[in-house]
Amino acid sequence: MGDSLTGVSHNREHSTHGVCAADCPRRVLSDLLGTKWTALVIVALEEGPLRFGELRRRLADVNPKVLAQTLRRLERYGLVDRTVYPVVPMRVEYSLTQLGRSASQPLGALWSWVGSYAHFLRGTGLGDHSAEGTTNPDS
Repeated sequence: MGDSLTGVSHNREHSTHGVCAADCPRRVLSDLLGTKWTALVIVALEEGPLRFGELRRRLADVNPKVLAQTLRRLERYGLVDRTVYPVVPMRVEYSLTQLGRSASQPLGALWSWVGSYAHFLRGTGLGDHSAEGTTNPDS
């Protein structure tokens, strides 16, 4: 059965080897959505359209070149719309497409998971995994 929005089949047709193949659509999208800045841009745009400078301020440590590349890539894959307004000076806004909003749902779930379990992630600088009163769910 396919998803009407994405046309992606959700059945178990992909073997383990197929999912790992370089041309597997799931792997391509995983590579796109799994990058640091892609996920953060999508999360930032969930609240509504933003201009480039506004995105840069929200993602304080992003390099402008990397942000521009990320936005172009998201636009190319149909996750972000770029709207140019015919005013002087030129005004450009970025917003999530319907596909981008659908991607924000699983990213939001992952974001929540990280918020709940960051203190268990060893060696990441996200928190002290040995904090008093916490129990690792895998122990």
